[in-house]
Parts: sequence; C-alpha cells; structure tokens
Amino acid sequence: MANSKIPIIALIGQANVGKSSLFNVLLRERRNIVAREAGTTRDSIAAIVDLDGKPAWLVDTAGMKDPEDDFEASIQEQIDLAVESADIICLLVEAAGRLSQTDRSLAKKAMRSKKAVVAIANKVDLNLKATEADFLGLGIKDIFLTSTTTRQGVDALIGHLASSLPNKKLKQDGDVLKIALLGRPNVGKSALFNSLIKKQLAVVAERAGTTRDVNRQLVRFDKQAVELLDTAGIRRSGKIERGVEKFSVLRTLSAIEESDVCLLLLDVNELATAVEQKIAGLVKEAGKGLIIVITKWDTLTDKDGFEAPAISKRLRQEFDFVPWAGLIFTSAVTGRNVAKILELALQIRDRRQQKITTSRLNRCLQDAVRRHPPAGLKNRHPSLNYAVQVSCDPPTFQFFGSLVKYLHWSYKRFLERKLREEFDYQGTALTLIFKEKH
Repeated sequence: MANSKIPIIALIGQANVGKSSLFNVLLRERRNIVAREAGTTRDSIAAIVDLDGKPAWLVDTAGMKDPEDDFEASIQEQIDLAVESADIICLLVEAAGRLSQTDRSLAKKAMRSKKAVVAIANKVDLNLKATEADFLGLGIKDIFLTSTTTRQGVDALIGHLASSLPNKKLKQDGDVLKIALLGRPNVGKSALFNSLIKKQLAVVAERAGTTRDVNRQLVRFDKQAVELLDTAGIRRSGKIERGVEKFSVLRTLSAIEESDVCLLLLDVNELATAVEQKIAGLVKEAGKGLIIVITKWDTLTDKDGFEAPAISKRLRQEFDFVPWAGLIFTSAVTGRNVAKILELALQIRDRRQQKITTSRLNRCLQDAVRRHPPAGLKNRHPSLNYAVQVSCDPPTFQFFGSLVKYLHWSYKRFLERKLREEFDYQGTALTLIFKEKH
C-alpha cells in the first residue's frame, strides 16, 4: 500500500575522507525534526534530511562499523550497494591528497550505474589551492569543494542535491500489504520468509523484483494479498560463500521505504545489539509499522532465565525509543506464532489507515491540554489551539499554536501517548508536526 519512496543519497569513499563528518553537518543543518524527544537518538547511520523542502534519506555507508563484527562494507561493496539502492551517489575524496587508483575506479563504476553522481573533494580547508580542475580525472561532471570545518561549499552542495532529487513513486499494487523482514545476518530471515510462505498461506505468484536487493513473494492470508520482502536475498555465486551475508543499510532502507510494516528479527540466543537498535530507529524515522520478532525459540533447550516475560522486559528497556512496537516469539522450525505475525501485521495496517475526524482529534487535544497544560522551554509558555490529521501513511498530525518551538520534548511525548491511547495506534510510528499559528 505504500506508494511513495523517499530518494536515497549514499556517501561513499575511502576511509578518512570525511564521510561521517559531512553526514553530521548535513544532518545537523537540514534535519526535519518533528516531535523528537531527548535521549532517543542513537549514533546515526541514516536519517531523513530536508533539502530545500525535499525529503531524502542520507546514508553514511561507513556508519555501521562494529569493532567486533564485520559489518562495514568494503570499499568495493559500498559502490556495489550504492549502485543497487541509491538514487544519488556522492563520491568523497580528499582535497588535500592526490587522486588514487581506487578513487578513479570507484568513480568509473559509479558513472556506469547511470545514477546521478556527485564528486565531493572534502577537507578543502587543508588545501586552499585546490580547484575543481584538480579532480576532473574522476570523470564526474559535478564537482564540489567542501569543508565541514568552515562549511565552504556546503550550501552549494545542498542546492545541487535538492535539484537532483528524483520524484519517485512506487507502483501501486492496489490492496497489497507489504511486509519487510529486517535484521542482521543469520537471525533467520530466510527461514521465516519460507515459513510464512508455506504455513497456512496460498502462494499467488512469484515476482521478480525491480531491483536486485530484495526477494519478493506475493501470498494471500485471510483474504488479504500480502507481499513479503526479504532483505537476505542477495547471494552472488562464486563470490559469497553459503551462509555468509553482509548487513547493508542501503538494502535495508530500500525495503523499509517500500513496506507498510517491518519485522525486525532478533535471534533469541543473541538479543538486542546496536545494529538492531539502529534498524528500529530507521523504521521509526520512516514512519512505518514495527514488530520485533524473536526467532529460533525452538533452539533454547534450557529456558531458565529465558522465559518470554523476562525477555520482553529486557527488550522493552533496550528498545525504549519504540515502546509502541509489537513483540512476538516465533520458531520457523515448529511454526510457533508464524501465522500470528500476519494477523498482527494486518491489525497494524488497519490502525495506520484510520482517518480521525478533526472534531474527535480536537476533543482529544482539548482534554490533553486541560489535564496537562503545555510545558515550555526558556520560561516561555506555548499554547496549542487545534490539530488536524494530514496523512495516514504514516499517521501524521499537525498541531497549531503559539510559541510551539518552545514546547518541551516531554510534552510532545505526552501528546503522542495521548493519541495512542485514544485512537489505538499500537504497532506504528506516528509523526507529530508543530506549526506556529499566524
């Protein structure tokens, strides 16, 4: 049912060229902040930025590095994944150094992709004599000299990226619920994917994906067409051994953007890590439905300390920034709760499609304000006058009032809880936007 796609901008390049620094500068300057509470943000690997009024996913391809796990894509894999999933490829090189053969090779492959490609010579503050002509050897037409320290060239880069963003619409598939299976390697995505297809489901058709990054299967459950998107699908014969799978934030983003509800899979033998928390953050940022799925329940021979209530409590603490997410314990081997995943996803879909009348919404707002007047920052006293629902995908509510920029994050969180309690939005992200009434 999701019919829009936010374009993806991938930052690629060798180590120490400033990908993360540029990511942070663009994020700090151009992030579209709506109802973000303190303490919920984690180290970002991808985030939605506002480029001159146009939303885009900005992805730091080096942002997934875990010192104990081999998750950071190699330089070759970065460009492969960018070619697969990104709409704009930004190749960063050092302005203070000479172009290397690797830089030229990356540029050549990026240009062959037929995607929009931008060359960014970063750290120009370390080489004030650098000019665009020094980087023509990359073969890329659009070249920008930038410095994240002095902000030189940043505004020009932002303007170019904004003008290059494609207007993307996903092909509408009628009343089809799209569910993405997400998670780190070896948590059981493919096993659950196959179990969902086989157990109590009638296969309708196999669909070749329009991109190479996601396996798809169209099935029918309880008279509802459901398309399953499995991000574990890429295996290049001869290059990747059986069972070996790299995590890709680009691949994951593509699936999240296309889906209505996301299943975040966690192996019961290895629960929440920073990777899973980051994926949940991406789902929240995208405004999708979310179900945390505990897999491989059958592998626990000694369940002392692993009872479902104890695990639930632990996960609610680990994922306190998405307290609304669903939670279910499964086994692809025994079939435990496999069908219930689809039941829960359908319920979340129905909640997301609610259209709240303006009168009901404002009765809810008036009750909230009466019970708990708005709290402000810097001794300011904001007020909220009225609210409207502006979208169902994701459920988005716009609040109008005075001095709304001073609303405390805790009050925004209070309003979100109030909406969830009043209108039963369990299982899905909500977007709250606050605007000054003129």
